[in-house]
Amino acid sequence: MDKFDLSRRLAAEALGTGILVATVVGSGIMAETLTKDVALALLCNTLPTGAILVVLITVLGPISGAHFNPAVTLVFTGKRELPPQEAVLYVIAQIAGGIAGTMAAHLMFALPLMDFSMKVRTGGAQWFAEAVAAFGLVATILAGIRFQRTAVPWLVGLYITAAYWFTASTSFANPAVAIARSLTNTFSGIRPTDLPGFILAELVGAFAGMLLMNWMLGRPKARGPVPIAETPR
Repeated sequence: MDKFDLSRRLAAEALGTGILVATVVGSGIMAETLTKDVALALLCNTLPTGAILVVLITVLGPISGAHFNPAVTLVFTGKRELPPQEAVLYVIAQIAGGIAGTMAAHLMFALPLMDFSMKVRTGGAQWFAEAVAAFGLVATILAGIRFQRTAVPWLVGLYITAAYWFTASTSFANPAVAIARSLTNTFSGIRPTDLPGFILAELVGAFAGMLLMNWMLGRPKARGPVPIAETPR
């Protein structure tokens, strides 16, 4: 990532978030077009999302780190791996890219560029689900980087694929994606008025994931003096 200047990294974050959102929204529209079975539609929405994450993290990760997510960016800022001033620009690029992704999906399906969602996604269970989703995502990323860095694209893609189904909220786990999804009144949408609860829950979950993994993955303390009973004879 150090080989690329800030402008290229921001472009990678905007592009990656845009393609991710276009995949989420576009596959949701396609699913609604092809079937009235909600479970099948969700599956049609899930598989492309998991797949595109593998692709995007693999090809754009070496440029920007492939955050595509303000919560992930804030985690790396909290770990002092990204300066705050750059983090602000990352978040702006992610939100702008996400909105462009919604617009691109709408253009492909001959829909209005933006159409505020009317889909209700609110309540304690939904917020808790988003906190769990973001917590698991951050834990997956941090542990993956520590133990199996080359597998991170697959780990994240598979985690999100699973989290679509085990969370009540279908695992947005991403404030930029949530904002972009509020601009589509289709399968993957969320009412703009429901955004604050989702975003707050995502940030809380991400922060909790960072705290736990910082402790859990901390390097073991050096052993003290060897007891006499263990001294070689």
